[in-house]
Amino acid sequence: MRTVKLLSLVALISFFAVSCSSIKVAADYDRQANFNDYKTFAFYKPGVDKAEISDLDKKRILRAVEREMIAKGYTLSENPDVLVSIFTKERDRVNVYNNAGWGWGPYWGPYWGMGYSNVSTTTEGSLYIDIIDAEEKELVWQGKGTGNLVTSGDIDKKVAKINEFVMEIMSQYPPGSSNK
Repeated sequence: MRTVKLLSLVALISFFAVSCSSIKVAADYDRQANFNDYKTFAFYKPGVDKAEISDLDKKRILRAVEREMIAKGYTLSENPDVLVSIFTKERDRVNVYNNAGWGWGPYWGPYWGMGYSNVSTTTEGSLYIDIIDAEEKELVWQGKGTGNLVTSGDIDKKVAKINEFVMEIMSQYPPGSSNK
């Protein structure tokens, strides 16, 4: 009976740990760039066009980036200080859980029983957001967000996940500040 309760507790904790997984964010930047000089932005069309995702998802990402840049005090411009580009990567992640049959017996002693394995796959995606100095044509900042993708066909969940990815990545821009 206690074994069943223990296994149920482990399964419940595992479920919440997987379902609450967050986006991992990393950012890198050119320490010589003066981010205070940047006030305007535009999207770098050649870079955006190369992103290997649907046009609808591109639009969703670009809208989210635009919202974040405007919230940081930037203005969309035809003569920008910085260009924003995006690209994506996707991979399947295989998770294997093996239980060799070790457990805790009814008298709080170890026992050997039947084991089982559980294999699952998830799609993990990475979104890169590049900030390019428009005058120098050089990359000055890059943010990357990695996490599980919504592939269930629920568009509202997909939009929410895209917004979450962009918000988490852009929270690192500009360097040293959570807001411009």
